[in-house]
Amino acid sequence: MKTYVLGVMLLLLAGCQSAPAVKSKSELARFYLESGDEPTALLTLPQSGLQISVKPKPVFTEYDIVNVEIAQAELGQCLAIQLTPEATLDLYRLTLDKQGSRLVLVLGGVPFGARRMSEPLDQGTIFVFLEVPDASLPALVATLKETCVALHPLAAL
Repeated sequence: MKTYVLGVMLLLLAGCQSAPAVKSKSELARFYLESGDEPTALLTLPQSGLQISVKPKPVFTEYDIVNVEIAQAELGQCLAIQLTPEATLDLYRLTLDKQGSRLVLVLGGVPFGARRMSEPLDQGTIFVFLEVPDASLPALVATLKETCVALHPLAAL
């Protein structure tokens, strides 16, 4: 009887497992929304020096991202960041309501790029040009993919 109770308790505890922890701060990916006139935080992009006022709370985090790829566009290479189905719906609503505003991508606490929302985005992918050399994109994408797999193991299947 004691063995049975112990076995049931172990099964219950195994079901209480939390989401895997992100390994390091450099793997954190956050999108912040440009704030307009509200009192906010000021982010400065590394190459251009462009300063963007953003709301202090991110609109999307690494938990909303399921995949990251390098995409080729007319202007060069950029990141294609694919969101979860829930975040895709949030992105669509946000881009309907906040057209003309920018989303700023922050990786590990450092702003890397911004995307102006010029039209509703309903496909769940955000394309962002980063202010880093193209040669550094593969390593950055590999790190972000590791984070995606750690946070969404079923999405990798």
